[in-house]
Amino acid sequence: MIDKFIEYLEYPFVRYALIVGVLIALCSSLLGVTLVLKRFSFIGDGLSHVAFGAMGIASVLKLTSNVYFVMPVTIIAAIFLLRANKEIKINGDAIIATVSVASLALGYLLMNVFKTGPNVSGDVCTTLFGSTSILTLSKTEVSLSIILSIIVVGIFILLYNKLFAITFDEEYMKASGLKVELYNTLIAVFIAIIVVLSMNLVGSLLIAALIVFPPLSSMMVFKSFKAVTISSGILSVICALMGMIASILLGTPVGATIVIVDMLAFIIFFIIGRARG
Repeated sequence: MIDKFIEYLEYPFVRYALIVGVLIALCSSLLGVTLVLKRFSFIGDGLSHVAFGAMGIASVLKLTSNVYFVMPVTIIAAIFLLRANKEIKINGDAIIATVSVASLALGYLLMNVFKTGPNVSGDVCTTLFGSTSILTLSKTEVSLSIILSIIVVGIFILLYNKLFAITFDEEYMKASGLKVELYNTLIAVFIAIIVVLSMNLVGSLLIAALIVFPPLSSMMVFKSFKAVTISSGILSVICALMGMIASILLGTPVGATIVIVDMLAFIIFFIIGRARG
């Protein structure tokens, strides 16, 4: 299997997939720590459904590159969900669930009514659960993913202390004069970007796993924010690599394989945490 994998590495599209997959996993886990601690982790799942709906519209409009339409729509939805959670008298999870279900239904309806492809059911299944499309990324898509991932990680490191502060005591930081809404909006925009980039990797239904599993696993063993953040990033990268390698060698679905590896890591970390008391 090792010889077979080394042989696969000679192909540029395999190297592109591994690079993009690792970067997406890293960004998802870093932002996931803040989202999980703020009890807002479900936004990743909601935005993934919004992205699916936007992709349905893009398919009907026959746009050559869906990402340039889907990403702005998902970013706008992320900002709306953040604002609505504060200003509308509806619980945050209810708003996310409403937008999520409506977007999913709209996308599926449009793709069926307008017959966007010869195999609509296959296209829908691929979009929801991911496919081998991660292995067919163009150089432009790879470059875009690398640039956006570097920006997300760079700004996260740069604003680490402020993100730490608003994660644990948002009201106090607001009273201290920190522009909390600005940083929350920044987090929402970044998670929207990661959701759109992740659709080629794991599909819209499995994106939440990349955001939630690594932070939760790390929290089973580590207690400090810094330790959880570092552990989450490392664990997510390892799981993504193992999942993609297993998928390439065994011919299994990429997204589902990565999520299963993440789930197994969670079980292992849970057992370790329990053993340590």
